[in-house]
Amino acid sequence: MGLPPAVLLKWLRAAGEPSRLRLLALCADAALSVSDLARALKQSEPRVSRHLKILSESGLIERQPQGQWVHYRLAAAPEAASFARGLLAQLDRRDAQLLRDATNARAAIAADAQPAGHGTESRLGRALAEFVKAGAPGVVFDSVLVVGVTHPELLEWAARSARQCTALAPSRRAAQGARAFAERRGFTCRVLTAAGDDARFGSELLHGGAHFDALLLDHPADSGEALGQMLAQARGLLVLKGRLWMFEPYDSLEGSRGRVIEHPLARLRRLLEGAGLHCERLSPIEADGEHVLAAFARPLAEGPVLTTHAEGAA
Repeated sequence: MGLPPAVLLKWLRAAGEPSRLRLLALCADAALSVSDLARALKQSEPRVSRHLKILSESGLIERQPQGQWVHYRLAAAPEAASFARGLLAQLDRRDAQLLRDATNARAAIAADAQPAGHGTESRLGRALAEFVKAGAPGVVFDSVLVVGVTHPELLEWAARSARQCTALAPSRRAAQGARAFAERRGFTCRVLTAAGDDARFGSELLHGGAHFDALLLDHPADSGEALGQMLAQARGLLVLKGRLWMFEPYDSLEGSRGRVIEHPLARLRRLLEGAGLHCERLSPIEADGEHVLAAFARPLAEGPVLTTHAEGAA
């Protein structure tokens, strides 16, 4: 027996939006919280919640209470589940965006699975902190902004190297973890939760006239034009003689399906310069099975540089 046209149209409208299709693909693989899904898509929790509400009201996904959190998974109703899985079967799961979403979701789940009372310190985090220290030996900053709290070692360095430390976490859960880590280690840092759709910085910082002496971008995981726009916003938050450190997963700078179109080192240098930042140091760092490109840059006095062609391989 076929479906009523009204039901089919409702499902098509719910799934026929890029972010909601990505969310549907993630919910088909695992039950995930709003926080997990927001980190996977690199979007704010309110925005993701709106998309989840539409998918949930359509009947394609369902809410699953788990303790104090609510998780979302593919609907159990046979007709809705069959439609969703049939639709998702048409997707190329090797698509670069879908692969990043899945990787980010696994990282979010792994972070949530950390035992209570323990941080997420790692060899990679210590290596990133050493990279930062090398670019500011003995410097005491007035204000430092840490965007992303993936590696608490960076948060601790910022708090102990500045008179005022501000951190921007991608979710409420991540913010709670960062505050708990700061309390355990005995340092002070104001931890905010990113809100709104203003990339990774939030309206409060972007439109509030805030400026910082140093800015750390901890695993932004954007790509293409989004990464360039994020760097331009970061440049606008720095004082003229400020310093920027950026730690970007290597695979986010590759082409689709893992094919390298432009050498990642050259591409990151070009994106920094296009955003008005002079790259003084660029180095690959590998630890804990992760490959990260670490960059240290300062603002160009003349502002952004418009590039018309790709820089040669570094």
